[in-house]
Amino acid sequence: MDARMMEAMAGEMSMAEMPAMDAAVMQACMDACAACEQACTVCSMQMMDCAPSCMNCADMCNTMMRAMLRMPGMTPASMMAMLDACIAMCQTCMDMCMMHADDSAVCAMCADSCRACMDACMAVKDAMMAAA
Repeated sequence: MDARMMEAMAGEMSMAEMPAMDAAVMQACMDACAACEQACTVCSMQMMDCAPSCMNCADMCNTMMRAMLRMPGMTPASMMAMLDACIAMCQTCMDMCMMHADDSAVCAMCADSCRACMDACMAVKDAMMAAA
């Protein structure tokens, strides 16, 4: 998403329900979710025992990203729940992929992507708590 879209969304994100959010933090999280979705999708195609976790994580990251794109209607509680769910799903996927990381570069890449997504989701949570 380009900077103009984020600027246009910035006005919508300062609704009464949600605290004003740093567009750069939001963009970084959406980018991390997109990267994690792609990594998990690729990893799931290996058909290892981590595949179900990878598919679930890909779906969760996509859902998180889409929710962040349409902030109107989100409340702090619902956004925090979504972020917590994304973090939990990424943790599960990362744990599963780490069991194969020494033998599979794809699993190692997926685990790294999950870690980055968790960190980005935590940054959004931190920003929300600081803005509240």
